[in-house]
Amino acid sequence: MIFRSVGEGRPYPDHGRTRTRDWSEVPPRQVRLEHLVTTRRTLDLDALLAEDSTFYGDLFAHVVEWRGVMYLEDGLHRAVRAALHQRPTLHARVLVLED
Repeated sequence: MIFRSVGEGRPYPDHGRTRTRDWSEVPPRQVRLEHLVTTRRTLDLDALLAEDSTFYGDLFAHVVEWRGVMYLEDGLHRAVRAALHQRPTLHARVLVLED
């Protein structure tokens, strides 16, 4: 299994970060793919196969850690691409939410 679980939707409270600029305050770090729960069940193949998929966005995936679970909010295409290249980790900005 690539991910801890495949989910649908965001079970955590709204954190108010909607723009790339909002996420830039969160430092990136490596996370293991096997620790991530996805928040989407489907992947747009155009995003996966595009050479410039991060040209207008963040270079790092966005992960929200809530109640000890790491949810992949944005960057599913990056995570799948890492898995296809047999890389067990992904660089992501991890926002830790408290209850």
